[in-house]
This record gives sequence, structure tokens and C-alpha cells, in this order.
Amino acid sequence: MNITLNEKIQPLSPRPAPMEMVTLAPLPPEPLVSIIVPSFNQGKFIGDTIRSILSQDYPRIEIHVVDGASTDNTVDVLKSFGDIPELKWCSEPDRGVVEAVNKGFARVKGEIVGIQSSDDMYLPGAVATMVDALTTRPDHGLVYADMETVDADGGFLFRSEIRPFSVHQFLNKQTWIPQPSAFFRRQMLDVLGGWDDRYFSADTELWMRMVFRTKVEKIEQCISQRRLHDDQRNNQAAKIADAYRRMVTDSPDVQGSPKSLRRAANAGTHIHAIRYNASGSQLRSSLHLWQALLADPSLWPNYRSSPLLVPGWIQFRGALSRVKRAVVGPRQA
Repeated sequence: MNITLNEKIQPLSPRPAPMEMVTLAPLPPEPLVSIIVPSFNQGKFIGDTIRSILSQDYPRIEIHVVDGASTDNTVDVLKSFGDIPELKWCSEPDRGVVEAVNKGFARVKGEIVGIQSSDDMYLPGAVATMVDALTTRPDHGLVYADMETVDADGGFLFRSEIRPFSVHQFLNKQTWIPQPSAFFRRQMLDVLGGWDDRYFSADTELWMRMVFRTKVEKIEQCISQRRLHDDQRNNQAAKIADAYRRMVTDSPDVQGSPKSLRRAANAGTHIHAIRYNASGSQLRSSLHLWQALLADPSLWPNYRSSPLLVPGWIQFRGALSRVKRAVVGPRQA
């Protein structure tokens, strides 16, 4: 059902929120689940995304596809689903994924919300699993689970084994909340508003606001598939690292936290810089690791065997290996 309207729905903006825990209202029996799918030129994948939602065994789902006036076959794919009442979509120019998601936030009617990228998919039973998680945890505003990563053709690559949640581990980047496997109470949007377009990883910034205001738990199941391909936004490493650093620096929640959490957040910016090292410099990664360990010594057990602890060791080992091959020659079969 195309929901392009003459009157424009204003995107939900981020809003300042009281620095206190949110008291959640009871969920009704079989709460409605709203899933937002931001989209732009993903016509070759979005059909799989929508089918993965429509095939769920949970009875009360609405899907809001917010497309940014795609120039590929996306609209044709959306039209191919006909007038399925669960599916509502629009295709109109926007300023990118943040505005698209915030438009979706403004339209959702469900008590539980998920965001699924137009190239990712839910596994069977995902929605029912997460509805049960939130229903049986009435004081939790956010739950998430493991996910698989697949290639562009849907072939399995690996499964992410994500560590249990704590605010400390979230801030020092030893656990993370994957958007494809996260579901949250819509009431959190009433308090916090939507995504903030000042930050590249706007989903992470919203999670950061949530973790200080509600209980969060990692569910020990695998419920989604993230597709890895060449056109993704997260290939832009330098922007991602800089946005995360600013996100932590700007956060009143982080800056007003106990010293141990501030140190964990500082360490997390350095761990993030290692993971998104645009320069590829191993020396720079070594310096970031040492800064992280000095900021948060609880990280030592996780990195005590890292070759990055010895600056230049990886380059030295590579050079030594090349010398050995030059002297000994190639190994014979």
C-alpha cells in the first residue's frame, strides 16, 4: 500500500530527555510490532527483506518502507507485493537514512519497534522471540540478539557471538547492539525522539541514549542476517570513527556518569578507532590499544594476546617472513 500523502508527515526529531529511568507501561496481549525499513536503491535485496518479515509466525506486524525516491527497480519490487495490508510504503526524496528512519518513527503505531535495513533479513521466529523477550521483561525497553552475516548472494559467512549486555561493556565496545537484531518499546521514542543526523552511526547514538534510561538485555538466540556487500555505508571508516568519538564527547549521559563509565567510554573510542582504521596503520592501532588499556584496565584480559601490544610487531613479523621465504625459497609440495 503506497502511503505517499499530500500532507507531509514530519520526521521524529531527537529530543533532550530527562536523565532518569523511563517507567514503561504494561504491554497489551499480542502487542503490535512495527518494523521500519529505510531504503534507497536496494531493489536487488529489498524483496528478500520484506519477505523475511511477512513470513514471520507472529500475527500482528506492520511494515513501513520509507524509500528515498530510488532510481533502480525498488518501487517495482514494492508494487509487486500488491495491497498487502501489513505493508505500507512511500517513495519520495529525503536527506538520507536518518530522515527515512525518523519518518518511519513518526508513522509507527506498534508498541514494539524494529528497524531493518533494506538489504538485511530476519530469520524465522525472530519477531515472536523478541516479543516474548519484551513481554516477559516488562521493565526492559530494549532487547537484542545475535545475527549471522551473509554475502551478497545470501551465502553464510559467519555468526556474531555477541557478549552479554552491561553499560560498562557497551561503552568500552566489548558488546554491541546490532540494528538488525534489536527491538525496543515505542515508549522510548516518546521520551527520546528519533535518530540524530549529526552522527554517522545514528542507531548507536540512539542506543546510547536508551541504555542510560531503561534496562537492556541480550537474548541468547540468533534472529537475523546482515548482508555484506560493496555498497554499504559502513565502508566509510574515517567518518564512522570520528562520529563515534564525537558521540561520546557530546553525550551528557556519558559525561555525567561515574568515573568508571567515563573511562570505559574513553577506552571505547580507541577500540572503535582500531576497528575503523581508515589509514590501515598498524602502529596507529597499537597506540589506540594502549590508550584504551590505560583508560580502562578491565580490558586487559581481552587483549593480553594481541599482537598490537608491541608496536611494529606485525610489520616486523611480516618482514621476517619475507626474508625467510627469500632465503629458504618456496616450500615444495
